[in-house]
Amino acid sequence: MRHPNHISHTPPFPRKWAQIAAICALLTSTPAITNAHAQPVTVTDDKGREVHLEAPAKRIISLAPHITENLFALGAGDQIVGAVNYSDYPEAAEDIPRVGSYKQLDLESILALEPDLVVAWESGNVRAQLERLEALNYPLYFSNPQTFEQLASGLERLGHLTGHTTGGEEAGAQVRRTLTELEDRYGEQPPVSVFYQVWDRPLMTLNDEHLISQAIRLCGGQNIFGHLDTKVPRLDREVVLAANPETIIGGGMGEDNPQWVEDWRRWSDMTAVQRDNLFFIPPSLIQRPTPRILEGTRMICDFLETARERRPEGDE
Repeated sequence: MRHPNHISHTPPFPRKWAQIAAICALLTSTPAITNAHAQPVTVTDDKGREVHLEAPAKRIISLAPHITENLFALGAGDQIVGAVNYSDYPEAAEDIPRVGSYKQLDLESILALEPDLVVAWESGNVRAQLERLEALNYPLYFSNPQTFEQLASGLERLGHLTGHTTGGEEAGAQVRRTLTELEDRYGEQPPVSVFYQVWDRPLMTLNDEHLISQAIRLCGGQNIFGHLDTKVPRLDREVVLAANPETIIGGGMGEDNPQWVEDWRRWSDMTAVQRDNLFFIPPSLIQRPTPRILEGTRMICDFLETARERRPEGDE
């Protein structure tokens, strides 16, 4: 190739172009150098399995709404290439391509997106479909927080897997700080009996193994059905009436529809009804194991404080 000024014998110009060529080569090779030096990462998921990646994940599939929310919370939202229905928080999550529902995955769509990490929900996803993904050698990480500490450490572990170690550590630390604050404020308060309603028909609640029951305990509440063996028991309404809780807390079919708890007003002899201790909580703030569950927990604490204030004088 001839030099632009056609003076091939002048030495400074060839050296200059050689330097430019070297810089261009360096710039175009930077991604390969970055990938070559990316460090492998290994973490333990919520099933106790080791998950190993040769480099932090760049193309992630989220198989539950809480997983999508947690990935955004630690800074990996832009790396999610596919998510299941109802992955609606934050607002940017609604633009992510859908890969079915958590109960019925669209495997063809998942494969077409070529993920380097699939984050699954053990309690919700169909096992046979997850086994199919594993058989095709897609790395699976199971996210299924059962305690506040698992939520905090899960954010940290996902941070490592996605190259957002700092974001995961900050998100986990914030969960722990808020927990400590709430425990210090409400841990010694007089107990309040609570019926937590998960669903209406059939009528469903939670036992003490569930994360929501841990939130209730943290606020000084006592789950009246916490002793039951089943994690999500179904009940007859008469059993709730006989237990006569001081407080009823429940979600509903939407974020602003308190109809379920309002229906209890028909039983005017109940203590919760007589004292107007019927409290609605937006489901996404308490029924998803994400950092926002601390907002829901704070609401529960406020509800129980209100219930204490409404007690007749001398009633502890």
